[in-house]
Amino acid sequence: MPRLEWPLHIVRRVVIGVIVVAVLAVAVPLTVNWIDERQARCGDGVVKVDGDECVGVTDGSYVFAAHLKPVEEKVKAENDRVDKSGDKYVSVAYMTSFTLTDDDSNSAESVRHELEGAYLAQYRHNRGDLSSSPKIKLLIANMGSNAHHWEHTVDELIDRKTSDDELVAVTGLGPSDTQNLDALRQLSDHGLALVASTMTATNFKDIKGFVRVTPTNVDEAYAASAYLKREKVRTAVVVQDDASDNDYAKTLGDAFTEVFQDIKGHRLVADRMTYDSSVRGTWQNELRIMPGQLCDQKPQAVFFAGRGKHLTRFLDAIANRPCQERTFKVITGDDTTNLTAEDLAHAAESKVEVYYTGLAHPDMWNEDPTSVSGPSARHFQPGGSLDTWFPTDQRQDGQAIMAHDAVLTAAQGIQMAALGEVTGESVARMFHQMNARQRVPGASGFISFQNDGNPRNKAIPILHLNAKGQAELVEVSAPRGEPDRKR
Repeated sequence: MPRLEWPLHIVRRVVIGVIVVAVLAVAVPLTVNWIDERQARCGDGVVKVDGDECVGVTDGSYVFAAHLKPVEEKVKAENDRVDKSGDKYVSVAYMTSFTLTDDDSNSAESVRHELEGAYLAQYRHNRGDLSSSPKIKLLIANMGSNAHHWEHTVDELIDRKTSDDELVAVTGLGPSDTQNLDALRQLSDHGLALVASTMTATNFKDIKGFVRVTPTNVDEAYAASAYLKREKVRTAVVVQDDASDNDYAKTLGDAFTEVFQDIKGHRLVADRMTYDSSVRGTWQNELRIMPGQLCDQKPQAVFFAGRGKHLTRFLDAIANRPCQERTFKVITGDDTTNLTAEDLAHAAESKVEVYYTGLAHPDMWNEDPTSVSGPSARHFQPGGSLDTWFPTDQRQDGQAIMAHDAVLTAAQGIQMAALGEVTGESVARMFHQMNARQRVPGASGFISFQNDGNPRNKAIPILHLNAKGQAELVEVSAPRGEPDRKR
């Protein structure tokens, strides 16, 4: 059979064609994957999910929302300064939902204040009046609206333990709901120190490495009950959110029901009145029905165990009550601090007397200077650090104070652990040594911890919503009636 011979130039073209096809077979999928990855990435450590929401962890180089830009720029600048200084450092993350929708219990205003307080604690530890070593890089961790993407963000944080960031602690941790509890437990399983800034649900406890700087819902209920009794209130009714994932509402309502009733004649005049915020389109109607029932029951006070954004609807309903001649005193928990200034102003229009147990208030120091650290509190006063750095933001909601105290707790744990190796486990162990003269000098009160991670007799402000929609401090209380004081 005759041998087929091709001209050399034809052979070259065939070989080149085969090579090109082979290269394209590999390169095209890689290119498509690269493009998809680039489109999914919002920045280093941050990815895009659900079309347009960016979640993950940043050092401040990616801005999660425009209103966060001023504070994120300060965090980024401080992190860069630590990087360039050559000093030994570890990282602390502040984690919550920074990209919010109407379904979130937090407001954009409240989470911005949290991040401002977290930055203040970083600044004080690195080069302020509490300057210590090792230094701290502050990472910003976004779980997305309603913490829907907590798993991605938690995985990213766990990876930061063994990266150059040397992450040892996670603070913030979001409100008391099931997603955040799941995130908390997974971080605990990976040996990170954990400090919650606003979680109050009583059943969040006895988790390895976890403490909180907030009073629990039981503590708040005791303080609210004690205040009402001092005000000669003898009858009350509990209105509670019955949503299955709202641990905040359930533990708050249960605690008040138990503590208010006593042999001295303080009683609930009716069964607990409930609504279910998880049933869309109906919970608002449930709240509208309640004022007529309250007119018949005639309680002196209503204890509202629900989120702040539900409270505004409840107050609207009471303002339109059929018994206009009756006055109502409504008292509720700390979630009211998540309302915006506009929400509070609207609530004040209801002409209903509203009180609530807050987490912190700048005037606590003036009211009871022995239960709050003066040097810490001054940063939140007019002319203080936050007033200078963020002059257009108000401080009455206490969110900045609580975030500051959470990061300050982590920073003190890092300082105390520095006698040996600084790890998540060693920092968490130091939380149990924060007693007596080692208490955290918080702007919300001096802080020490029980073995279950709850703060010991934490100061609790009783606040009143005035006619201008501003929170006024009534008194400083505590579960035992007397907060921890300076010794």
